Amino acid sequence: MSTNGISMALKLQFGLINYENRYLTAEAFGFKVNASGTSMKKKQIWTLEQDQDSQVVFLRSHLGRYLATDKDGKVSCEEEVPNTSCRFLLVMQSDGHWALQSEPYSRYFGGSAEYLSCFAQTIGESELWAMHLALHPQANLLSVSRKRYARLSTTDNKLCMDSNIPWGVDSLITLVYLDEKYSLKTCDNRFLSNDGKLVMEHRPNTSFTLELKSGKLAFKDCEGKFLSPTGPTGTLKSGRCSRPGKDELFDLEESHPQVVFQAANKRYVSIRVSISANQDDETDMETFQMEIDKETKKCMFRTNGGNYWTLVTHGGFLSTATEAKENTMFDIEWLGRRIALRANNGKYVCTKKNGQLAAVSDSLGEDEQFVLKLINRPILVLRGENGFVCHHKTSNTLDCSRSVYDIFSLLFSDGAYQIRSGNEKFWYVSSSGLVCTDGNKPEDFFFEFVEYGRVAIQGQNGKYLRGDQGGTLMGNRLSVDASSLWEH
Repeated sequence: MSTNGISMALKLQFGLINYENRYLTAEAFGFKVNASGTSMKKKQIWTLEQDQDSQVVFLRSHLGRYLATDKDGKVSCEEEVPNTSCRFLLVMQSDGHWALQSEPYSRYFGGSAEYLSCFAQTIGESELWAMHLALHPQANLLSVSRKRYARLSTTDNKLCMDSNIPWGVDSLITLVYLDEKYSLKTCDNRFLSNDGKLVMEHRPNTSFTLELKSGKLAFKDCEGKFLSPTGPTGTLKSGRCSRPGKDELFDLEESHPQVVFQAANKRYVSIRVSISANQDDETDMETFQMEIDKETKKCMFRTNGGNYWTLVTHGGFLSTATEAKENTMFDIEWLGRRIALRANNGKYVCTKKNGQLAAVSDSLGEDEQFVLKLINRPILVLRGENGFVCHHKTSNTLDCSRSVYDIFSLLFSDGAYQIRSGNEKFWYVSSSGLVCTDGNKPEDFFFEFVEYGRVAIQGQNGKYLRGDQGGTLMGNRLSVDASSLWEH
């Protein structure tokens, strides 16, 4: 999937659900495939790869092996490099279901449980698959034709495809999955309807079927028409087309955390005059995108103009770097309600008396500490190594190994965050270490953005949230590991 130079487009990962409501599953033992999964976990996640010169697609399992069929319809998933037997065509159905047709043999893939084959000459019930996206549902939406991002226009009460860069909370889109269809939710918890209006309630005209074309997404409404940007501001609503063309195609791009910094002088760090803590308001000029290097785990800060903070002579900073280099990277030290930044020269970043930032300090004091506030996640969806976080069906605890997710509200509180459930109750960690969702009073949690696309969440007890083996969310991990990192 293409990018617009701002962020990486998300790989299209999904689960495939058959007519018996079971997921296509890739087993590690013998590289066998079946349709027995009752929920979407690692073994049920597939990655779509598009042949750039044709409509052919390849399906890659979580083991890095490719789905294939021979001339007799025998299905396997052993190939490490895709060959002719791995070539499939996606045949989209009017209701959004997929049929997978072997390109070399023209037969259709389907079946149930252990009995999968690719030998059907026509598409029947057992050859139909529903797609369930596996990527994190909070993203930025890019129009392929306009090369502009979706943005909530609170003045016009519309979702407009007119933003050059996905900046601030208004650019956050959350995909809501229900009954094999998707809805687009804005940052203020409203749904996009097919007439372009934003509404609080989920209705038939806020549900869309996802279709794929050339590796891009199209959203088909309940009347068979597709979303597209219209007019000068690119108002997003259903047009007249019943087949997706370029105007109806979209990419989903990952949404990096965007933050503001408040220095010891109680003012916000801004790029209005060099990089200084000299502003009282939060605007785009005071908002910075955190981009964490996958290898070094160091952090870079991008401005709304697309440039990075960079260290210059005498410990000063400019926002002039156009690409990531050593002098644009910082180590973050997490200090509960405050953070400290250490620049590439090994010095701490401090706020000078005139508000300017400089990396000149050898030790930590008040002037070297900042409040970091996340501004583009007012609503929160968390996914751990085993699945999404959602309410337990029969108790006040949380499951963290589900293929469906609940949406929570995130409230900022002086360097900490409070998490509110849909019932207006708050998360807290019980004395036994369970994370519970029925608190009458808010409890503070501390967010540490320690890895690319992942956050560690520390409770008031000083321990990190983690998923236990039974899939229950606990607040009892002493240090950060894979079980205590969350996509957000």
